Amino acid sequence: MPVIVVANPKGGVGKSTLATQVAGCLAAAGRAVMLGDVDRQQSARQWLALRPPALPRIDGWDVAAGDVLRPPRGTTHVVLDTPAGLHGKRLEAVLRIADRMLIPLQPSLFDIQATHAFVTQLREHRRGAEIELALVAMRVREHTRANEQLHQYLGSLPVPVIAWLRDTQNYVQLAAHGLTLWDVAPSRVERDLEQWAPLMHWVRR
Repeated sequence: MPVIVVANPKGGVGKSTLATQVAGCLAAAGRAVMLGDVDRQQSARQWLALRPPALPRIDGWDVAAGDVLRPPRGTTHVVLDTPAGLHGKRLEAVLRIADRMLIPLQPSLFDIQATHAFVTQLREHRRGAEIELALVAMRVREHTRANEQLHQYLGSLPVPVIAWLRDTQNYVQLAAHGLTLWDVAPSRVERDLEQWAPLMHWVRR
């Protein structure tokens, strides 16, 4: 049972948005997916409470601090949302069960610095070589200097960038109703689904 962790110690980079969308991507493909939340804010859990029951099922996982080591049975995939400032024992607990990790970041100097330090920390960890890492650029605005700088920076990291997701209100509007890109008419989110294509392949393979 693969465990996909969405993590970045920097706050406000879109971890919960990415985690919920990844869970929806798996559910739409017929996977038995469980969405866990290590964040005290419990954003993913609140999102699940809004999700209409008629949609592809996503089970919630109440992850307590000492419970992270034991993924629940009966599912094919686990997606784990994490808090800002992830470090210490909580980071160790997450890394023990992680098979793959998505690291979201936005085109800002602060995100770049935090992400660089986090990737270095992960690579130096004893399980660093075992966990498959991938970066996802979030809230990207094309033809901006910040976006150009992000491209230059990410090209220097030893971690692949598998998706560039645009800055759009679609994610905000969908989240308000417990929905994902795969729960609405494709024509409504056509451009976003195109950007998700390589990420979908990474998540579902």
